Amino acid sequence: SLVGSEMCIRDSDGTGRMGDFTEGDSSDRKRKGNGERQKSSCRRIDTGGNNMKVLIVGSGGREHAIAYSCAKSARVDKIYCAPGNAGIGQIAECVPIGAMEFEKLAAFAKEKEIDFTIIGMDDPLVGGVVDVFEAEGLKVFGPRKNAAILEGSKAFSKDLMKKYNIPTAGYENFDDADKALAYLETAKMPIVLKADGLALGKGVLICNTLEEAKAGVKEIMLDKKFGDAGNHMVIEEFMTGREVSVLSFVDGKTIKIMSSAQDHKRAQDGDKGLNTGGMGTFSPSPFYTKEVDEFCKKYVYQATVDAMAAEGRPFVGVIFFGLMLTEDGPKVLEYNARFGDPEAQVVLPRMKNDIIDVMEACVDGRLDEIDLQFEDNAAVCVVLASDGYPVSYEKGKEISGLERFEKEEGYYCFHAGTAWKDGKIVTNGGRVLGVTAKGADLKEARANAYKATEWVEFSNKYMRHDIGKAIDEA
Repeated sequence: SLVGSEMCIRDSDGTGRMGDFTEGDSSDRKRKGNGERQKSSCRRIDTGGNNMKVLIVGSGGREHAIAYSCAKSARVDKIYCAPGNAGIGQIAECVPIGAMEFEKLAAFAKEKEIDFTIIGMDDPLVGGVVDVFEAEGLKVFGPRKNAAILEGSKAFSKDLMKKYNIPTAGYENFDDADKALAYLETAKMPIVLKADGLALGKGVLICNTLEEAKAGVKEIMLDKKFGDAGNHMVIEEFMTGREVSVLSFVDGKTIKIMSSAQDHKRAQDGDKGLNTGGMGTFSPSPFYTKEVDEFCKKYVYQATVDAMAAEGRPFVGVIFFGLMLTEDGPKVLEYNARFGDPEAQVVLPRMKNDIIDVMEACVDGRLDEIDLQFEDNAAVCVVLASDGYPVSYEKGKEISGLERFEKEEGYYCFHAGTAWKDGKIVTNGGRVLGVTAKGADLKEARANAYKATEWVEFSNKYMRHDIGKAIDEA
């Protein structure tokens, strides 16, 4: 099971540039038809519809955490994951269909009579996978293409915040490198440059000098370091403060906050080195105080959901709020249109609700009926990566020690980049595993997580040793 002893294994045969901003074609389309196909199965919680077949789209630690939560659900009988990984394959049947192969995914869901599909990754959401599933009458959790633009275009999200007075950093959008360079001449340093589109969480440059900033514009817009994501660019004022992530469930009109978390993006200890997809995280954040929560509920969370609805882009799924706690109050750094990775790994194991009940309520537009509850504890995730990540690294290294997690309560090993090879689990990516542990408080959870990192070995294992250092500063 590899993900904690309380896991109940359901199955073991199984051996990630938007168009124009004006595409608001769904303003009057409700998410109808989403539950009509299977009336008996799961329209409402009290009917106790069970024996569900669930499909998860994605292949990382986030999807493993989602699969783990689905496997705990009394309503789920069978889990498929496309394309999945070695760890997911121990609780689900992995299917060799890529996350961007929308038509194939929808055809598979129809063939297998899948009751509910969960899209984990940003790329397919921004590309419109939900629209493809809905067009086939399939029930699917995640925002449509015209709502996923909240993450898919930084320029769109900044303009949305400006229009609806949601607090964020001052900024300008550019689609011409010469104009961007001219703007920098009079701008205050340090300054932040953001590629407009998806760039695996790495398309943000913090520049301390004018020279760095000019080089950054060249990198993003001319050299196309992030590909088409750099066709447009946002230049933003540099904010200082603590960063906090907040995950939420949304049904188009109602929003329910899950929990706060704090990520560690840099590759090396002391927040040095290159940006990564995330080297570890902890939840809840001690800096996400009652005052911050009240401010965000008043000015950020519902305001964002209402803004998207007003634009004819009702958002259904998970909104991840990246917040900066500045001297002038909390401000939105970014939105993501799905669970964070590795934030999902520290938030989902602490959720008391059945994940299917909650996600189905989002799709059905009745999230207001759900009493979302989390354990009063903490969790820390330390990512075990391949040495050399995020630049170049070797794959195919045998991993040992994973069986220990089956025996220990409150310890989880979520697979990010693993594969089966000759009957053994081997490394298959930069981020390999997310070793996660709970504790009564953050310090205990951190100690437990680092203890558990010692259970696992592979020859080029690399990790940061200071995940959760901010816990001591709270």
